[in-house]
Order: sequence, then C-alpha cells, then structure tokens
Amino acid sequence: MRLLLDSHAFLWWVGGTRGLSARARKAIGSPRNECYLSHASVWEMAIKAALGKLRLPVPVAKFVVQECERNAFGLLPLSLQHVTAIEHLPMHHRDPFNRLLVVQAQLEGMTLVSRDRSLSEYGIKVL
Repeated sequence: MRLLLDSHAFLWWVGGTRGLSARARKAIGSPRNECYLSHASVWEMAIKAALGKLRLPVPVAKFVVQECERNAFGLLPLSLQHVTAIEHLPMHHRDPFNRLLVVQAQLEGMTLVSRDRSLSEYGIKVL
C-alpha cells in the first residue's frame, strides 16, 4: 500500500506521539507499505514554523530531509496535474493543503493518513 501522510501524521510519527491510531501506526511501520510526505505538507509546515505555530529543533527543510531519510519516506512533489486538478474538486473541504493532498491521493492511487475523516467524502481511502 502507498501511504500519503498528512502533515500532522508525519509529525506525530517522527515525534513518537500518540496522536496516530494503532491502525495508522501499524500501516506506517509496515515494511510492506511505502510512505510519502507531500511537498504541500512541507509548505504547510514551513508556514506554521514562520508563524511560530510549529517549533522544530532545526529548520523545516533540514528536519524533513533528516526524518524522511531516517524513516525511509519518499517526498511527493507537486505537479501541474496535481495543482490544476483542484479546479474540479468539490468544495467538501476548504483547507488548500488538504485539498492538494486529496488530489495527490486520487491521482497517485494512495491512501491518505489523516485524522480528518471528512476527507473521505472525496472518495479516497483515509486511514
């Protein structure tokens, strides 16, 4: 299974916090699954760090590279197809970062790991 981690899921995983469900932790930790972090989530983390809402031990870029390497996570870039697919996405959700994750999950055939269950209204798999 290919998993796309929402920013909070990524931060909870690398931070070892209990925010993730047991099912999500098992899926992320399984060597049979591939885990990815979207550039959209990195962008969101950079904005939150700049606003003082996210505190990391090192700058966001260094943190993401270190943690993705340490956890064998891939980075999923934003493509023109991803960002323009939002034009046809119903407005079930207004958060632009989550909308990007939804279209990436749809187009890449991924399961989204997120606590936001309303994202399943888009017909994607949400764990």
